[in-house]
Amino acid sequence: MKEIKKLNITKSRDLFEEAVALIPGGVLGARKPADFIDGEYPIFLETGKGCRLTDVDGNEFIDFLCGYGPIILGYREDEVDEAVYKQIRDKGFCFTLTQKYQNLLAKKLTELVPCSELSIFLKTGSDATTASIRIARAYTNKLKVMRCGYHGWHDWCVEMKGGIPAKLFEDVFEFQYNNLDQLKDLMATHGDETAAIIMTPFGHPNHEKMQIPNPGFLEGVREIADRYGAVLIYDEIRTGFRLSMGGAQKLYGVTPDLSVLGKAIANGYPISVVTGKKDVMMAASHKLFISSTFFPNSDAFVAALKTIEILERDNVLENIWEKGERFIKKIQAAIDKHDVGAELTGVAPMFYITFKKDETGAHKGKRKDFYTQLIRRGFFFSPFHHGYISFRHTEEDLELTLNAIDESLAFTKQK
Repeated sequence: MKEIKKLNITKSRDLFEEAVALIPGGVLGARKPADFIDGEYPIFLETGKGCRLTDVDGNEFIDFLCGYGPIILGYREDEVDEAVYKQIRDKGFCFTLTQKYQNLLAKKLTELVPCSELSIFLKTGSDATTASIRIARAYTNKLKVMRCGYHGWHDWCVEMKGGIPAKLFEDVFEFQYNNLDQLKDLMATHGDETAAIIMTPFGHPNHEKMQIPNPGFLEGVREIADRYGAVLIYDEIRTGFRLSMGGAQKLYGVTPDLSVLGKAIANGYPISVVTGKKDVMMAASHKLFISSTFFPNSDAFVAALKTIEILERDNVLENIWEKGERFIKKIQAAIDKHDVGAELTGVAPMFYITFKKDETGAHKGKRKDFYTQLIRRGFFFSPFHHGYISFRHTEEDLELTLNAIDESLAFTKQK
């Protein structure tokens, strides 16, 4: 298998060198060159449309990161953007008081999300997960938190502890997905003081294989929360409006007390939600303070309402599941064909290709070779994050991607 020529990313590198003098680290969070393959991936993008991206050097890619999740329909989705333009042009979106669109969206959530009775709207996933913990603590008058999954960058949950006093996270304890015994042991020690169990109902740990719930796992967590009077919170930032219109809680049939939503709800516009049972949510009306100048901005509410309208009208999730299931079945066939230790996990809308770990660290070289070949061929995945399928991925796009995966696995095998 012939090696593909390295991409020209000169302009990206020049912009990054300029950015380092302007921004700490050049770019923040999971967009740093080291979070991909440094020297191979672009750092700055220019445009996006549908499922395709173009970087500042003119390289075009079929994209499977979808902005790290928010793009459920496609980039620059005309109907959504036009609805927002109209709102901004005709009515405005940032005022001292609230516009009616918050009510419309809250009503819609109660129709779709099993736990939804009352809702609070914010901007980011970290905003929402942190607000959910504050609500749970205020409601229960307890302090400790059991967590499973990535829940953002705020003090109580961020993995990197620089700048954070230990007392701000010392009452938060982590358990592993599908490990019910671990949670039982933690709750045997801390259960009477536990305000919340917050977890991703579908397992997508950072840099690791994805997991579906083992039989009885979600039901077991629900029972433990009830036994100790803890608030069960589902972090559905990634799974809401992607695994089903009602999220993973609808798909798997286990209802939490609170749910956190974001990403796909507005196709890229900044909005997140804490929604849940009335008695728990009402703690936010008189026991705590949650506010921001920008939380009530109606541009994102309008985007969310239009996105949900399209999701329902065009059977978007059914489309994604159907083509995604065909797609991942063929990926698995390619993995079986090329025995290089690759592993496919996840479900049709969200999937991840990783490599079996070994003591020699050879899996790291295989991962680098595989994802280098994909990006050079024009397919945007991350070596360290799962991929998504959007509505605008066509069957042709997916077939092109399958060919690239097959060729990249073949290259990795022969190297």
